[in-house]
Amino acid sequence: MNKYSINPLKTRSDVARLAADLITPLIPCLSEGRARLHLGDTGAVYDSAIAGMEGFSRVLWALVPMLAENCPEAEELWPLWREGILNGTDPGHEEYWGDIGPFDQRMVEMAVMGMALCMIPDRFYFDLPESARRNLYRWLNQINFHDMPQNNWLFFRVLVNIGFMRVGLPVDEARLEDDLNNLETHYCSGGWYYDKPLQRDYYTLWAFHYYGMVYAKYMADRDPARSARFLERARLILPRFAAWFDERGRGLPYGRSLTYRFAQGAFFSACALAGVTGGDGTLPDVSWGQLKGLLLRNLRDWMARPIFDRDGILTIGYGYPNLICAEGYNAPGSPYWAMKVFAVLALPEEHPFWQAEEAPYEAPATLLDEEARQLVTRAGGMVIAYTAGNHAYEHAHEDEKYEKFAYSTAFAFSVVKECGTLKKGAFDSMLALRRPGELWHTRSGFESFELTEKETLCAWSPMAGVTVETRVIPCGKWHVRKHLIRADFPLEAAEGAFAVPSETPGARPCDAVPTARAESSDRALAHGPLGSTGVYAIEGYQRGEVVRPEPNTNLMWPRTLIPTLHAAIGPGETRLACAVYASVGDEAPESIPEEVLEIAQQCE
Repeated sequence: MNKYSINPLKTRSDVARLAADLITPLIPCLSEGRARLHLGDTGAVYDSAIAGMEGFSRVLWALVPMLAENCPEAEELWPLWREGILNGTDPGHEEYWGDIGPFDQRMVEMAVMGMALCMIPDRFYFDLPESARRNLYRWLNQINFHDMPQNNWLFFRVLVNIGFMRVGLPVDEARLEDDLNNLETHYCSGGWYYDKPLQRDYYTLWAFHYYGMVYAKYMADRDPARSARFLERARLILPRFAAWFDERGRGLPYGRSLTYRFAQGAFFSACALAGVTGGDGTLPDVSWGQLKGLLLRNLRDWMARPIFDRDGILTIGYGYPNLICAEGYNAPGSPYWAMKVFAVLALPEEHPFWQAEEAPYEAPATLLDEEARQLVTRAGGMVIAYTAGNHAYEHAHEDEKYEKFAYSTAFAFSVVKECGTLKKGAFDSMLALRRPGELWHTRSGFESFELTEKETLCAWSPMAGVTVETRVIPCGKWHVRKHLIRADFPLEAAEGAFAVPSETPGARPCDAVPTARAESSDRALAHGPLGSTGVYAIEGYQRGEVVRPEPNTNLMWPRTLIPTLHAAIGPGETRLACAVYASVGDEAPESIPEEVLEIAQQCE
């Protein structure tokens, strides 16, 4: 329990109070000139001065919408950030944010200032002294003279330039058009964009769509066709993305940058801002009440988690403070990207979003999303996404974040500390292979893949001389995994189920309930207060073990257990088959039900 969890988060005033409560602990961390936040001493790929500017800027994702609709909580905060903007953009001030260069992190932080010029032009621009207006324009306009990654970053420059348009400042319209046309090349279908061709993740939602809806909100009069296109794409993906959230509001832990946490709901907030509801015509439409429920349930779930330090400041991590799963670009202030969720505060109390009654969204039990390369199912109180064909580049733990066989809203995935042992590898929802005594290898890339409404298929090679063909067949709380392994030499295999906490998280020592576990020749099970999981041999395995991984390898819990099956594989062709169970309510059964065995047999 933390101080934020007592907020019921039912009304607009509740949400505004939360935004202010999240910002208030940051005030003592502001620099003397108010232009930077010092929130910690861990490092990122950019220097500490830029990290301080990043933390300062990310607060504006909440503060700007609060000012747009006169939230009283913002009035005490704005003078501090206004002073920081004056000093940070003044080349003569000791806290000047500096001149930028190519691929500069400060370009990222300019985006919210572009949105501010659109959303609150008087407060953010016209009310500034004339010299400060010149400084702000000069500093932001640097973004038009340097190279940047050709991905969602292009939207940062787009937002700055449409901000200039809104306040009558000079704009390089040719560059703006080029950026917008480049962004079009990242669109696939079904509402999905990508940063890299094989990578589908939250960046489609909290980046491409979020910025696209801001563009549509403020450029509909100047660019109606493109604005309408952005809104239609958001409407297409809305029910698909809604399927990533379970009935408790938990989002799917999947992909990179998960330290942004409740930015998971930022897309829903931007939908409300831009007036996007409905759907794609094939899935159930999302109403105002369902949109509200999706946003607020997720926010409540996050506020109940131990993601803050003792002063109430967001930490790097996911379900708890944890640097192991972080990206190289995660500085101490980076988690405040989550403040994008507060865009909805720019809507007045009488808006349909705030007037609607919260409602559940009934996503289909099974959803094949070919562009996301996921088969998304709902059963056992959770959402499970079965993946094939995704791959990422240049990110920490990219294989774990994109290429496990299954991702669950109830049982977050684990990342590797070191591949020499199962304990350090924490191989949940994976098949790990190695030559006896050497390092373990898991799926990293693929040779081919296919997804249908009934299964996922993937051909992959963990090392030279070994190929694997994997089929994963969901069936309610169960799924079946079948592997055809061709190897030029003997191998050891370890097949992991989901990871579960080894004790009751957050309980007092006298109240903690240890997770029960069972091991035998053909299964391994673990069951505790937050759910149960197990892996059961069908063909080819010799024994079961419940592995206790290194602490802090899991995103959600610092100490976990992973039920695991072992197999010894000879040279040539070997078949392995197992069934995996997961539920947040029921205890793992002793054996595989007949109907699951029948499904396994039918998929020969």
